[in-house]
Amino acid sequence: MSEEDLKVILCGSPLPCYYCWNTAPLHQNFGEIFFISLLLSFFRYILSGILRPRLHSNSTLFLSIHPLPPLGQTDLADASSFRHFTVVSELMRTSRDFCLPTESPYYQTCNHCILLPVLTMSGYSCLVTGAGGFLGKRIIHLLVQEKEVKEVRALYRVFRPQDKEQLSKLQTKTKVKVLEGDILNAQCLRTACQGVSVVIHTAAVIDLRGTCHRQTIMDINLKGTQHLLEACVQASVPIFIYTSSVEVAGPNSYKEIIQNAHEDEHHESTWSAPYPYSKKLAEKAVLKANGCTLRNGGTLHTCALRPTYIYGEGSPFLSSVVNTALKNNGILKSIAKFSIVNPVYIANAAWAHILVTRVLRDPNKAPNIGGQFYYITDDTPHQSYDTFHYTLSKEWGLSLDSTPSFPLSLMYWLAFLMEIVSFLLRPIYKYQPPFNCHLLTLLNSVFTVTYKKAQRDLGYEPPFSWEEAKQKTGQWISSLVQQHKGTLKTKTQ
Repeated sequence: MSEEDLKVILCGSPLPCYYCWNTAPLHQNFGEIFFISLLLSFFRYILSGILRPRLHSNSTLFLSIHPLPPLGQTDLADASSFRHFTVVSELMRTSRDFCLPTESPYYQTCNHCILLPVLTMSGYSCLVTGAGGFLGKRIIHLLVQEKEVKEVRALYRVFRPQDKEQLSKLQTKTKVKVLEGDILNAQCLRTACQGVSVVIHTAAVIDLRGTCHRQTIMDINLKGTQHLLEACVQASVPIFIYTSSVEVAGPNSYKEIIQNAHEDEHHESTWSAPYPYSKKLAEKAVLKANGCTLRNGGTLHTCALRPTYIYGEGSPFLSSVVNTALKNNGILKSIAKFSIVNPVYIANAAWAHILVTRVLRDPNKAPNIGGQFYYITDDTPHQSYDTFHYTLSKEWGLSLDSTPSFPLSLMYWLAFLMEIVSFLLRPIYKYQPPFNCHLLTLLNSVFTVTYKKAQRDLGYEPPFSWEEAKQKTGQWISSLVQQHKGTLKTKTQ
């Protein structure tokens, strides 16, 4: 907040004024706004050096002025009747230093107090969960470039050497604090959230083949989110951004065609598979928490982003597809040729998180955005997964499988039978089917969405075009191909 946009804050209460009850008269009549300007400059200069190290990053230092209006006068901003002044620290009720006594009945101002800000601490701290993940890493990369971000807290489940190497490459003055902990550890989350203004929650278990235990997925994706929400309330974190998934909306059947779905249409996943089910319940918990009262009396604003299939450099799924093809003589398996989807490039998906952070920090926009969800995609052409993967990798010698495939309906019933066999054998043997009904439906459905609502509310415009995203992703795929060739060469030697 600058001196040009000073705002008069008026609060009324019959209780004694916390700001001016013990101040002595300075003068019977100030009379001149010029004198107030000198005060503002003076306090900004003196107190910035003394108090800045102790103030919270979202703090504002105020000059409290107590006027005594002439009889019949109601303009409390009239500078001709100032009688008292004192300097107080208004901390948005988030910091422990210089904290106003929020538990006391004296956390009030009298009917005639005017608070003028003289020093605002710019910048805020942001906690990113899932910091070692595909999306979390990109979000951190963008956050440290934000001028208003003074600290990024990166929460890893396990901080690996490659994570340390990636962080060391960040050329920024922004403080990056590494935290290692379990998303199910409530105490760990409370510690991580202390003094934070924004939480971006990307941590999740993404399992479409059923390799992870169902309860593990439900615990991390749902209970972990609930624990983090509670930690935000206790630590008075005002902004919670949740990375959801388009899978909370569908597809529910490969026979159903949904194109350019938007947020005003009701689409909800009916699958009991642990990943879409846990993400759906977690998103509902996040959006329901919007408007909750924080421990310090503030308000929690939440928002959920639903990205489509995220691709780009470092994509675990795309890496698996390419490496599998390289081991199969460069032939991409045809498993999703009936689908029509619109993927989103990783940098564009991460950028959407930055934009929603900016909007939720705007007190004028936050009430309208809080409690909303947004589909996040970009201008990547609508196509099948098979065609998409081939488009990205054909330059490096990969080709699509040309052998005939079974009818989709037959594949679906085969998946259903394998799921039954897996269920029956579960007490004595863990049988892992190569595919299941949910995965088959996901990979062979026509399901596309539009990002017009994010464009309207968040100002979202994909910073990377399809051509740029294809080029960058292709270069990364080239490195995978070269790495594979190097491995083969080493084995032959």
